[in-house]
Amino acid sequence: MAEHESLEFGKADFVLLDNVSLEEFMANLKLRFEKGRIYSYIGEVVVSVNPYRAMNIYGRDTIEQYKGRELYERPPHLFAIADAAYKAMKRRNKDTCIVISGESGAGKTEDMSVTSVCLYRVKNMLLKSNCVLEAFGNAKTNRNDNSSRFGKYMDINFDFKGDPIGGHINNYLLEKSRVIFQQEGERSFHSFYQVSEGLTTDIKKLFLFCQPFQTPDKSHQTCIVFSILQSSINDSADFKAVTDAMKVIGFTTGEIQTVYKILATILHLGNLKFGSDGDVTLIENSKLVSVLGDLLSTKDENVEKALLYRTVATGRDVIDKQHTHQEASYGRDALAKAIYERLFCWIVGRINDIIEVKNYDARVHGKNTVIGVLDIYGFEIFQNNSFEQFCINYCNEKLQQLFIQLVLKQEQEEYQREGIPWKHIDYFNNQIIVDLVEQQHKGIFAVLDEACMNVGKVTDEMFLQALNGKLAKHAHYTSRKLSPTDKNLEFDRDFLHSLYSVVGFIDKNKDTLFQDFKRLLYNSSNPVLKAMWPEGKLSITEVTKRPLTAATLFKNSMISLVENLASKEPYYVRCIKPNDVKSPLLFEHERCKHQVEYLGLLENVRVRRAGFANRQTYPRFLQRYKMISEFTWPNHDLPSDKEAVKRLLQGCGFEHDVAYGKTKVFIRTPRTIFNLEEQRAEMVKRIVLFLQKVWRGTLARMRYRRMRAALIIIRAYRRYKVKSYIREVNRRFKNVRGMKDHGKHVKWPTPPKVLRKFEEALRNIYNRWWAWTLIKDLSPEEMVQIRAKVATLECLKGQRADLGLQRAWEGNYLVSKKDSPGTASSFTLVSSDLQRKDKFMRVLFSCNVRKINRFNKAEDRALLITDRHLYKMDPVKQYKPMKSIPLYNVTGVSISPGKDQLVVFHTKDNRDLIVCMQGMVPAGDSRIGELVGTLFSHFKSEKRKLQVNIVSPIHCSMNGRKCTVIVETKINQSQPDFTKSRSGYILSVPGN
Repeated sequence: MAEHESLEFGKADFVLLDNVSLEEFMANLKLRFEKGRIYSYIGEVVVSVNPYRAMNIYGRDTIEQYKGRELYERPPHLFAIADAAYKAMKRRNKDTCIVISGESGAGKTEDMSVTSVCLYRVKNMLLKSNCVLEAFGNAKTNRNDNSSRFGKYMDINFDFKGDPIGGHINNYLLEKSRVIFQQEGERSFHSFYQVSEGLTTDIKKLFLFCQPFQTPDKSHQTCIVFSILQSSINDSADFKAVTDAMKVIGFTTGEIQTVYKILATILHLGNLKFGSDGDVTLIENSKLVSVLGDLLSTKDENVEKALLYRTVATGRDVIDKQHTHQEASYGRDALAKAIYERLFCWIVGRINDIIEVKNYDARVHGKNTVIGVLDIYGFEIFQNNSFEQFCINYCNEKLQQLFIQLVLKQEQEEYQREGIPWKHIDYFNNQIIVDLVEQQHKGIFAVLDEACMNVGKVTDEMFLQALNGKLAKHAHYTSRKLSPTDKNLEFDRDFLHSLYSVVGFIDKNKDTLFQDFKRLLYNSSNPVLKAMWPEGKLSITEVTKRPLTAATLFKNSMISLVENLASKEPYYVRCIKPNDVKSPLLFEHERCKHQVEYLGLLENVRVRRAGFANRQTYPRFLQRYKMISEFTWPNHDLPSDKEAVKRLLQGCGFEHDVAYGKTKVFIRTPRTIFNLEEQRAEMVKRIVLFLQKVWRGTLARMRYRRMRAALIIIRAYRRYKVKSYIREVNRRFKNVRGMKDHGKHVKWPTPPKVLRKFEEALRNIYNRWWAWTLIKDLSPEEMVQIRAKVATLECLKGQRADLGLQRAWEGNYLVSKKDSPGTASSFTLVSSDLQRKDKFMRVLFSCNVRKINRFNKAEDRALLITDRHLYKMDPVKQYKPMKSIPLYNVTGVSISPGKDQLVVFHTKDNRDLIVCMQGMVPAGDSRIGELVGTLFSHFKSEKRKLQVNIVSPIHCSMNGRKCTVIVETKINQSQPDFTKSRSGYILSVPGN
């Protein structure tokens, strides 16, 4: 049973219909088609409705969903039937076959391709062969753009492991008459149009293709019809695909060129016209004779003779009998058909030579099993049904009979194996139709062969009279003579209910091809062409048996095919064509109903429903439904699976609707199946929720254990890395106290990531210790100087070039005799008086400066900075104090980034002091760093903030007036000096 689908899509398996009737069958088929469900089941038979649109249900992921699954476990699909055939072949070591049937346009060729693809192990060449055979054996008809005009049966051979090792293709009844005639709106075989569109102009000239192709006169009905019809087919792209496929399969370049030449030969034969000069038949367009000679690699005179004469042997005498106009035309058409048929058979044979199993020894390699795939023409009923349609429909009747017999046989055998009583089923047995066609001495084929063997002129009308005489009493035979009131039948033309016209039956059955043509082609210098006509080597006087007729050959091939299929385990795909206009939306009820009836699908449902709608093996049944019963979930402890199934069904109350076989349980009504499926679906939800809960808990516990284990490992690893690092640091720095540089040269080990901040702290500790070892023996005065230099680095590092760090800082330079050799004692007296008066503790800095006042006047002054005040003194007047600024009133200092000695002291009352230090000894000495560092260190010791700015120009305020100070270098300037500018002041300093 197919996987339980929502009822909005109908019943996936027709066996599960509530009432088995044609109306309910059709309603379910229509509903599934409209819902996009093109596949359905009848037990193990797939019913396929052509969707007439591309569907995304054939990808590799879809194949994987069906691989190894039972039919009822997934929704209906071709992949399921292909996989079932493969499993049966592999498990039971038994040959299987897939029979694809249906009328033209129902999608048989596409289904065969899909089925072959599903046998995913099939070699590339088997798949490529489909492309080539479709080009030469398929044509556009009024019903189908890619109609198979031949029957194909393909065997795929597998070794004991289930891997493909080769294959073989049989072809049946190519519709060669299509080469010379097509019904209105149809085309000849694809191959003609593909070479027409695909070959380049140069290659066409090389192979002597006529340009353009001539469409024949309608009155000349026997010539090759090659009208270019508008269609959706892309012949140019198809030509490239076919050529590539032939190369992949193994056709040589010479063989492919021979194929082109044969197609060109047929096209030129279609343009060949005959005329008469009295009693003599002539070729009107005689230039074509040399073209045909070149294409066939034979002499022109031999071609002309074969077209106009027939060699007849009378005893030992050989004479050339000239054709009449009618005989010449007939011979030309017969040659065109025969050449194309031989070409097609040669292509099939060439493919078989390449893909067949070679050097396989069953004793060494194991048994060689086979999956056969049959794609054969479906029932065809046209307005004009001739010999080909009769043979095609006979083939379908034969296969339908096999289908009914095998399905019944399978059902009976299964019931007998399982010990279930068999109930007789009434169905239409079409064996009577098959006998009507093929019965010895009485069948239509026998009557046709007998008519063809009669001496003298035998016409189609005479054949129809013979049928009327022998089959007049047959219930399924009629003609206008036997049914005068049936106006659908024409006198002396039609027979049977399908309106077969006897016109052409005799000629097509004889399938006469003059021996002269066979000898002509056998004597060709082209080896490929020569090999196609082995019978051409016979001598003219050699007596041979009468060749079998086309009907007999076809009947024998059908009997052989049926015997071959009957020896295998069959699987069926029944294709249905929903409408004649190739619409993906239209479902023509009467059209589909007719196909359902002649395909015997309803009889198939009745056979399958004979007493029991469904059957499954006990293990499979338990596997699907065991969650319904507490006695079977999760596993049962009963003596056997059969007992477990009984207990399950009894618990559900279905024991009166089932029968128990030896290995299977048989369920009578579809309603029981649906109830089981509903209960299963409900339990599956609960089981899924339970499994999700358990699985999520399991995942959480597993995740927790992994995280905990990871944490323990990480912690242990971190401890190991930390200990290793600390041990290494301890080893390297163990003896630094005794080192000359106290370990400054020691390289630090690389810390683990977790200890990077620790390493920074450790380095700081070491650096502080290292610095302490350096300064621990310094005097208090030296410590003050060190702190000032550190403050200078903190403020000015990287912003001024010369900070004066390498020299000793004296601070109070005016006391020194170097800066003021004659006035040092005067400065000392003044500073002592100021110390007594202002009570400062110490002098921070003093030196000579050049200042600019608010009146824009520049003067020499002395600068004294103590721990409490900043004094401005006049050195000319014995360092008389001019002005003092409390140090707490100073907010910051500004200096330039150059080498000048400019300093601006910023105050809270916006009365900034602008000075430039001068008179240094030595002259090039820089005291900016010392001044800034000393002030910054002092402010820092008093926990006050001093803003230090390194900018150019310097912005300041003179008694509330905003101004800027710019430093300029002048070459002829001897001493720094201030001048007035528009925006403030300019400090001119000497240039180097």
